[in-house]
Amino acid sequence: MTRKNSKNPLLEHILIEDIAAEGKALARVDNKVVFTTFAVPGDVVDIQVVRKRKSFMEGYITKYHKYFSLRTEPFCEHFGMCGGCKWQNLPYAEQLKFKQRQVSDQLKRIGKIDIEEITPILGSKKTTNYRNKLEFTFSKTRWLTTEEVSLGLAIPAEPALGYHIPGMFDKVFDVKNCYLQPEPSNSIRLEVKKFAIEHGISFHDIRKREGLLRNLIIRTSSTGDVMAIFSFYSDDVVIRVELLDHIKDCFPQITSLLYVINPKANDTINDLEVLIYSGNGFIFEQMEGLKFKIGPKSFYQTNSDQAYALYKIAREFAGLTGNELVYDLYTGTGTIAQFIAKNASKVIGVEYVPEAIEDAFENSKINGIDNVDFFAGDIKDILVKSFFELHGYPEVVILDPPRAGIHADVIDALIDASPNRIVYVSCNPATQARDIALLSEKYSVIKVQPVDMFPHTHHVENVVLLEKKEVIEINIH
Repeated sequence: MTRKNSKNPLLEHILIEDIAAEGKALARVDNKVVFTTFAVPGDVVDIQVVRKRKSFMEGYITKYHKYFSLRTEPFCEHFGMCGGCKWQNLPYAEQLKFKQRQVSDQLKRIGKIDIEEITPILGSKKTTNYRNKLEFTFSKTRWLTTEEVSLGLAIPAEPALGYHIPGMFDKVFDVKNCYLQPEPSNSIRLEVKKFAIEHGISFHDIRKREGLLRNLIIRTSSTGDVMAIFSFYSDDVVIRVELLDHIKDCFPQITSLLYVINPKANDTINDLEVLIYSGNGFIFEQMEGLKFKIGPKSFYQTNSDQAYALYKIAREFAGLTGNELVYDLYTGTGTIAQFIAKNASKVIGVEYVPEAIEDAFENSKINGIDNVDFFAGDIKDILVKSFFELHGYPEVVILDPPRAGIHADVIDALIDASPNRIVYVSCNPATQARDIALLSEKYSVIKVQPVDMFPHTHHVENVVLLEKKEVIEINIH
């Protein structure tokens, strides 16, 4: 049923039919697709439309009439407001089914790939406390919950230390407990907020560009190291020292206590100097006897356990015998390159972030690996004929690009280089499928292995093995 006396109608008693891209719930009304969030297939709901287009509508749920029989009770009090674990209301086994289907559908629909069977998705043993990095935002005024607003009471303005409301850069809700990262993450965040309020330290207002405390990043590792990075809008030395000393005393397990002064309009710190207050300027992660030094700006897969599983699959798909020259593209800090180095003759890693390549070189020294080499620069500019002629043409290429996928020039370079095997690791099966379609003139898909790195979200990693097609010569007499 639809109430039509409005530019943005209220859709009533709507059956949620499916899960769409980016984890949105999907329904159909009057031959139009309707997208919403925090619902699962089988739910019957009312949807308030907020956006109308020719072929689809978007809205939010105002009422649930019926719940899907397999629906589970969300374990987090912030469910429905936080943009993170949107699938808490879906049993984990069902989440994996949807992710598996997402990979299959996109490979077939976008990549036009005819593959008979995709290996069942590898689920995560941990479905909570699996992340090793979280970033929290300070806000002068916290976002009120729907329940608080519905009461109609005058609620005094209170500061927040938590996450942004989805799609709102200036709205932050206060996090009581987050189930994504193990302790001491929650304890550190709560103590920081408590101390700041008790001592009158100002929280940031990003619109007015005032307030001292901006962000808090917490990183943990399987080695037991803990890094805390404080971002201040300006440098009030007395307050900074008072706060950091207190946190250092309360949490002796913090091995790396850092800070940055960020007077910019945005929260990014990649272009700023991060300073050491106490401890080291880094933490260590380990994997199969290898140690990886992680700085405040270093990228490392945020689910350490599943990263290990992912890299083992990539190594298996590469089928190395010890004699191959391997190119590891988008190598980051060289984690995959070093993970496979013992199985290869030589590994060449290429990455566009210079700081990451510095980390890669340092990590290779720490691990005593001498058959790796790294190059920083735009990959499409590096992979040219002269580079291949100087360093050799690869027998195997492993690539793990960002969500946007591979540049068309890199596709052309791979086709020209003509490796026997390409192992494509992706965090976005849609762009992966697009790229594989472009490689299909020379390569066939042999294996597909989805991996769940982020339980309770729609995100899924996927590893695909491509092998060079045999060239059949036909002699005409």
